[in-house]
Amino acid sequence: MSSTIALPPVIRLHPGDGVVIARIPLTPGTGMAPGISVGERRIPPGHKVAIRPHAKGEPIRRYGQIIGFATDAIEPGAWVHTHNCEMGDFARDYAWGLDAKPTDYVDVPASFMGIRRADGRVATRNYIGIITSVNCSAHVAELIARQFEKNPITGDDPLAGWGNVDGVVALTHKTGCGMTMDEPLRLLRRTLAGFARHANFSHVIAIGLGCEVNQLGPMLEEQRLTGRLRSMDIQDAGARVTVMKGIDFVKEVLAESNTAKREAVPASELCVALQCGGSDGYSGITANPALGVASDLLVRHGGTVILSESPETYGAEHLLTRRAVSREVGQKLVDVMHWWEDYTARQGAEMNANPSPGNKAGGLTTILEKSLGAMAKAGTTNLVEVYRYAEPVTAKGFVFMDTPGYDPVGATGQVAGGANLVCFTTGRGSVFGMKPAPSIKLATNTTMYDRLSEDMDINCGTVLTGGESVQACGERIFELMLRTASGEPTKSEALGFGAQEFAPWMLGATM
Repeated sequence: MSSTIALPPVIRLHPGDGVVIARIPLTPGTGMAPGISVGERRIPPGHKVAIRPHAKGEPIRRYGQIIGFATDAIEPGAWVHTHNCEMGDFARDYAWGLDAKPTDYVDVPASFMGIRRADGRVATRNYIGIITSVNCSAHVAELIARQFEKNPITGDDPLAGWGNVDGVVALTHKTGCGMTMDEPLRLLRRTLAGFARHANFSHVIAIGLGCEVNQLGPMLEEQRLTGRLRSMDIQDAGARVTVMKGIDFVKEVLAESNTAKREAVPASELCVALQCGGSDGYSGITANPALGVASDLLVRHGGTVILSESPETYGAEHLLTRRAVSREVGQKLVDVMHWWEDYTARQGAEMNANPSPGNKAGGLTTILEKSLGAMAKAGTTNLVEVYRYAEPVTAKGFVFMDTPGYDPVGATGQVAGGANLVCFTTGRGSVFGMKPAPSIKLATNTTMYDRLSEDMDINCGTVLTGGESVQACGERIFELMLRTASGEPTKSEALGFGAQEFAPWMLGATM
């Protein structure tokens, strides 16, 4: 006879916590601990409930860390959320490098079937790319790419004879003109250049209008983009002729692109963008720490993981500075957070405005709570470097890149920096892709996974139900990383996601 283990209705994450997390919907009177029952209000799944009294102004802890402060007295059994918990200032001990330790590298690194480029870099996919200098050239770029799309009705596939080419993708955006020629322009050019030289593109077309601020000639010269890239300005010959020239270029390079062959390469050639979107109260319990296990495994195999989303690290940065390999690296992260404090203040906003309505509906109350859960994606290894948005990532190990918390903008910066794979955790159900890098989706709970099984690659809700440990789930994610990098399609790739999500960070005024 088989038996099932009755799981407690709540999860306590740390002995020092004053709240627990509802595993299931909790009705009034539900027992949580000896002498403690749910009060008069129903507690939604993923939300917090107090297990001890909190006085007004007292810190509220989850993960053993402060996530906010009580705005009123809170009794045991009470629901803890935005109605009685808010942000507040508290001292952060950066403890520079206190927890940094030597990385325990594996003796025999894992491998995957990657594509070795002529310059030695390794690709996980083989696309032909079309980048645009300005929004005014977006439609022309899309017309070129459409000529190589498979017809969903007839099944006709222009790339049927080119089995090693994954597709032709146009990456369009909403800026490139009406902008200042200082940091906003430099940032856009750095982003476009990162995609233009990405290992997952065999060849690239750059299309401009001709009169925009982001002139193709200066951009190509500034970013030293040569070789496999062909540039075209629409104003030189008109839209139709430019489309035909673009189509001719793709046809011209298809044979060369198709020569790409997969071969066994070490896992150290993987550079993985860590993302989370549509987070919920379970994100920091299941998918994020499981991805953290996979991140640690990849680093131990010599690879690189990129944590980003600066506003979603805010409030927890002092835990990363403890893992920094030097005070200089740690200070770079603190400087990023100070920039964001100043930036949001100038915009008349505040950092705690970050949790979205969906995040709050899923149980996340403050940015501190969200940041602590989000940070778990990066595992436990040393922080070895901090990069600007879309800056080329050259270090091996765990690194941080300054990006907004908005997923498409953040992932765009990471892939521009060289990420050849994306791992994306979600609790509410974000559907996402980021060509030319494949995106793996990790669900935090089984209910959402079952509802969106055509979009999610792995169900980490097994951790919540007791069917799997965080360690085992992380190992499963690591194995899927290797298979995906070897060519196994993800759910988002099967649905064609990845071009429309290209979203460079737009700084400054639009004029």
